[in-house]
Amino acid sequence: MRSLDDIREEYEFLEGDERYRLLIELGRELDPMPAPLKTDATLVRGCSASVWIYPTQEDDRLHFLADSNAAITKGIVSLVLAAVQDQPAQTVADMDITAALEPFDLKNQLSSNRTQGIPNMIALIKETANRIAAD
Repeated sequence: MRSLDDIREEYEFLEGDERYRLLIELGRELDPMPAPLKTDATLVRGCSASVWIYPTQEDDRLHFLADSNAAITKGIVSLVLAAVQDQPAQTVADMDITAALEPFDLKNQLSSNRTQGIPNMIALIKETANRIAAD
């Protein structure tokens, strides 16, 4: 997975439809999420498309499997995960993910339908990180 900084560098040089294409490309780069993990328990509420996020842990590092049934939404998920993927749980718990995503100005770049679920994705990730960091 690309780093958030690498993605931001590329994103800043693009406009309009090119940014959509980049998001779609990012979504294609996600690790495959096995169908049995796409359950009601891993479904992110409040998203306009179906989004599933499944946390895994290796040592103290978090790794998320994710998928969506919409290409651009899947790219947004990939962007959110780029901020936290394979980081220590405590680092993710302490991170301001919303601030990390601000350079992408998603609220102004995408429709409100496409961005409405981002706070719920972030909340799920933070909740997982806090729970694991506390153990």
